[in-house]
Amino acid sequence: MSNSQPAGERKLGNLSAKDTRTLREFIRVRGQAYLKDPNVSSIGVGYKVVDGKTTDQIAVQFTVHRKLPMDELARQGTHALPDSIEVEQLTVPTDVLEVSYVPSYVLVPEVAPKIRTRRHDPVVPGVSISNVTTSAGTLGAIVYGREDGTPYALSNWHVLHGPGSQIGARTVQPGTFDDNRVGQNALGELVRSHLGPAGDCAITSLTDRRFDPTILELDVIPEEIGDPELGDKVVKSGRTSGVTYGVVRRVDVLTKLDYGEGFGERNIGGFEIGPDSSRGEELELSEGGDSGSVWMFRSGNGRTSRVMAGLHFAGDAGGGAESAIACLPASVFEKLDISLSPITYETVRAEAAAAPGHGFDSSFLGDEVAPPTLSADLADDIAPVKDGSEVVHHTHFSLTMSASRRLARWVAWNIDGESLKKLSRSSIKFQLDPQIDAEHQMGDEVYKANDLDRGHLARRADLTWGPRAEAQQANEDSFYFTNISPQINSFNQSSRGGLWGRLEDTVYDQVEVDRLRLSVFGGPVFHDDDREYRGVRVPREFWKVLAYTTDGQLTTKAFLLTQNLDRLETLDLQEFKTYQLTLDELTERTGVQFAPALTEQPAPEALAEPRVVESPSDVVW
Repeated sequence: MSNSQPAGERKLGNLSAKDTRTLREFIRVRGQAYLKDPNVSSIGVGYKVVDGKTTDQIAVQFTVHRKLPMDELARQGTHALPDSIEVEQLTVPTDVLEVSYVPSYVLVPEVAPKIRTRRHDPVVPGVSISNVTTSAGTLGAIVYGREDGTPYALSNWHVLHGPGSQIGARTVQPGTFDDNRVGQNALGELVRSHLGPAGDCAITSLTDRRFDPTILELDVIPEEIGDPELGDKVVKSGRTSGVTYGVVRRVDVLTKLDYGEGFGERNIGGFEIGPDSSRGEELELSEGGDSGSVWMFRSGNGRTSRVMAGLHFAGDAGGGAESAIACLPASVFEKLDISLSPITYETVRAEAAAAPGHGFDSSFLGDEVAPPTLSADLADDIAPVKDGSEVVHHTHFSLTMSASRRLARWVAWNIDGESLKKLSRSSIKFQLDPQIDAEHQMGDEVYKANDLDRGHLARRADLTWGPRAEAQQANEDSFYFTNISPQINSFNQSSRGGLWGRLEDTVYDQVEVDRLRLSVFGGPVFHDDDREYRGVRVPREFWKVLAYTTDGQLTTKAFLLTQNLDRLETLDLQEFKTYQLTLDELTERTGVQFAPALTEQPAPEALAEPRVVESPSDVVW
């Protein structure tokens, strides 16, 4: 068990730290492709099983619905799995087991311990819970909002949300399967939920009930979250099966589950638990109604610790190896923005403010992609930073300013699509950047009493990722005038609904981006004949470059947006268009020079001339 080391730093079995990182990256990036095979139910890392006995050899373990003879594979629409996985310099054997999985709310048994299916006040983890349209699952733990310390009840998406429901839905305890008197059993409302690779999870408010965070029959209160390792012993307290014991059997597991009713199959990340043979029991690890219970680590003396190992969401469908699947707590807590302690948002923000700032991350994509530089003839126009450098750094983005134009020449930013957060912009004010002298910034005087927009160069929504405090800091940093450029309001507003405003989102929709990560570069194009307004020249063109990796291969797309500002005095915008072009042509137009990792890529023949782009289908992918 580890509750201090990140998963990427732990070693698996006898693999080195480097090989462990390589294997984890393979599962994360390539694992979902294997789940497209209709017969494959999961992929993960565990110890190879030979003749029914577990060895000490690390293997990539697949589970399949049915083990089939080779001559049956094609007829069943499936494919043979490899004998080993080779990635970089690493060769890892594979293992294939016959197991199917179902969410642990399917076929809730009629018989369950009455203490777990009756109404509780205060409510406690380990008892029946649901929303008014689902059946019954388990209240896993009492958790707290990171922003303000508000208490919530934690369970699964399919317990508290489910098909046909929405945020704000009423929740009850016990679940409707156990007691359909929903008025009498009101608990609160669904607050947040997630269903995807990060987990099957949700939280409800506790507006109609008191609570006690002590887990029923385990008599512990979770205080920390841990990172499961192979062989760790764990225990859970579920609505149907009561207290059950297990051992972590696979890690880095992606499991394919059918959620039905319009949702279909989803791939959920987590780890697998097998029976603890040392207990000498033949109890089910997972039964219908156990969904949402939390697995707790057990210490060496067999006692239940106060460290949470995972959030239970699925079990075997019968007929195969007895097993249970749980989400990783770190992923769940990140997605739901929760904690196990009622730390207030102000405390977290104070900690974030004390941490050193950081800007664009050159190694964000794995390959080294440095931020842009400027051609030699523009060197004298760089606005100096107060620390003596030429680059301003803020949370998740960096930039270089033009002294003469008082706008950024370029802005470089990173986007982590897996941890993006929707944060409000209300009460955040545009302000001068303290790192640059005011004389080198275009301030609020340009925007007052007209229809000019303060247009973000690095999109605000691109920057709000990472831990809550970090995301909020990026949210606020995005409003410095160094990240702002004047834009006609109809251009700015139209672009939000058009392709330019959602280029980053379009890449996610069109391409299987490794780890959902992008590095983006953008800025205005300066022309000597840009129209002057209130003593400043307003750019009529903007550029953007998107860099990302697919299957480890770095890819770059460059775009140019032209707006006609000839009628600025009447603020009547003419048509604007988006073009795709090569990096070489973009450098020629802007003087912005890009990293060799980007420029060394061959230019597509279709971009011999700039190409008009009106929809994603027009992009040369």
